[in-house]
Amino acid sequence: MAKGIKDKVVILGMGCSPFGEHWDKNADDLIVDAFTECLADAGIERTQIDAAWFATAIEEGHVGKTAVPLGVALRLPFIPITRVENACASGTEALRGAVYSVAAGAADIALAVGVEKLKDTGYGGLPQRTRGAFNDMYFANASAPGSFAQLATAYAAKHRVDPADLKRAMAQISVKSHDNGAKNPKAHLRNPITIDKVLNAPMVAEPLGLFDCCGVSDGAAAAIVTTPEIAAALGRTGDQVSIKALQLAVSNGSEASYNAWDGTYLETTRQAATRAYAEAGIDRPREAVSMIEVHDCFSITELVTMEDLYLSDEGRAWRDVLDGAFNADGRTPCQIDGGLKCFGHPVGASGLRMVYEMYLQLLGRAGERQLSSPEIGLTHNLGGWPHLNVASIAILGKL
Repeated sequence: MAKGIKDKVVILGMGCSPFGEHWDKNADDLIVDAFTECLADAGIERTQIDAAWFATAIEEGHVGKTAVPLGVALRLPFIPITRVENACASGTEALRGAVYSVAAGAADIALAVGVEKLKDTGYGGLPQRTRGAFNDMYFANASAPGSFAQLATAYAAKHRVDPADLKRAMAQISVKSHDNGAKNPKAHLRNPITIDKVLNAPMVAEPLGLFDCCGVSDGAAAAIVTTPEIAAALGRTGDQVSIKALQLAVSNGSEASYNAWDGTYLETTRQAATRAYAEAGIDRPREAVSMIEVHDCFSITELVTMEDLYLSDEGRAWRDVLDGAFNADGRTPCQIDGGLKCFGHPVGASGLRMVYEMYLQLLGRAGERQLSSPEIGLTHNLGGWPHLNVASIAILGKL
């Protein structure tokens, strides 16, 4: 029986470019920015990297369909490079490949890089294939805001939540993320906002207003991983950030095919979380998890994810949000770096960006937004639609 990867792999170094509108840079430039910080943090030479995994989700826009752009941009020494794509979970998918290769002994030191260059498409959200450079009729009658708005209305109906209360809870989520993002020099959006501003913003897809929706960004993030023994041999002293669990769950279509799913939760997140907690040896996540970064593509997604991660009782997450449970000074701080909404969402980089924040926090290097003595960090990526999606969970802590 598989025993998992707990504490078999540590992060040797990480890097992240600023996220934003980088009109003066291409994808290669962003990759180099993230990798330069990552390599310096790891304290090794690029010739010591045995293998790499490269994530990007919208390949038509900037890097093509192979792994070659990463090797060329970084002048990697003819090592194996694998390009991966799993919608908005692509960044964590790259990390999973690098971590598993080290845990299996196939590589001593492995690299994971995620990048996306989206602002050049001229579209404010995720590029649909009916807009910009895409001209076929892919999901012509669906939109991300419209689909996740249905998650909100289903949640309110099932749990008998007054729509006004749900909107106020979602507004609190946005306010919290903007407050956190304002303290992050690499964040795309650094402007604090108020509850009233969120509630009075233009409606995008009822009940989701402008501030309930994340936009997209340009950016890249990178991680170099190895074993604890190799890290020690390289002279890494002090705290090491270890991978406690890394799990992925992919929809089998049942949510969209049968009446058992009521549209109020994400089954993939629940499945991935259950397996990740078991792998990490966590049986009381509310007590064990110090901080989280979740896939807040929309405010309602973050709210529902609190229940799917078993950090709130079912039907009670909106109350926990209003009580401040996930604020920076709350029980389980969430989106300390600003999240997708404010740090930004370059799709292929987002999963690694989440891990980057956990890494900084665990090492006490998060600056103005540093939490007090965090022990366990969890990241959550969600790719796709509420009824057909992929969810990934990473759990990190000190070795």
